[in-house]
Amino acid sequence: MNTAAARRAWRRLEPVHGMIYFVPEASSRYTKLGLTGMSGYFTSRSAPFGRASAELVIATFYNFCPTLVRQSLHDAWTIVSPEQVLQARYEAAEEALRRAGLHELPDLDQTLALARRAAEAACLHPQGRPLFAAHATLPWPDEPLMQLWHAQTLLREFRGDGHVAMLLAEGLTGLEALVLHAASGTVPTPFLKISRAWPEEDWAATEAGLRERGLLDGDTLTEAGQALRRHIEDRTDALAMPAYEALGEDGCERLAELARPFGRRVVDAGLLGLS
Repeated sequence: MNTAAARRAWRRLEPVHGMIYFVPEASSRYTKLGLTGMSGYFTSRSAPFGRASAELVIATFYNFCPTLVRQSLHDAWTIVSPEQVLQARYEAAEEALRRAGLHELPDLDQTLALARRAAEAACLHPQGRPLFAAHATLPWPDEPLMQLWHAQTLLREFRGDGHVAMLLAEGLTGLEALVLHAASGTVPTPFLKISRAWPEEDWAATEAGLRERGLLDGDTLTEAGQALRRHIEDRTDALAMPAYEALGEDGCERLAELARPFGRRVVDAGLLGLS
């Protein structure tokens, strides 16, 4: 089965999950729980592990500066429980998606049926995917809109764990992967620097090392750098296929078609902070 259709299905539905990292509904709820800075992000995403240690988060999230993670989680689990922050995350996701009107879109049931089938297929392959496996232990929500969000959350973490495996296999540190990502131009470099919080001297030293390896020319990818990123993305696609093979190529194309208005609605409503 060609991976292109599966990638389209994942990419078009991804905004339905990804918005949770940007919407004010989430940050306001985390603040009410007493969490500040990045603590809400790290606790809410790692809460399926239980009271996750900073080292576990550093390992599984991969590209954040360890100092930021340790500072954010220093006393976070004395302020909130995993159950509290998970509930806040779910409530924020539902409120934001309803604000964007996703519950009103006509093909919710069809989109959910395909996304859930892929997510449940992924659940048969947890080996080597710790962050995904932790999320897979969470119960499915009752409401269809939140079932769709949960399905895409599982598919995102399934793919993400595979991506981390590829970075490790290619000998790239979290910061090296981040710098190469920035050099690709797909995400603004200032956003990556601020959100991942690596010291400027570490970033500069990593750039210099990647230039020595022939992967960067100035601030842009060389042909070798482009080829490496393409190889990693292609292999990431392949590692995600156990989820999407359950749909077949036609099912993936159908999910990609159905997912487009859902992702578009998220973007148009500004839930990703893009408008």
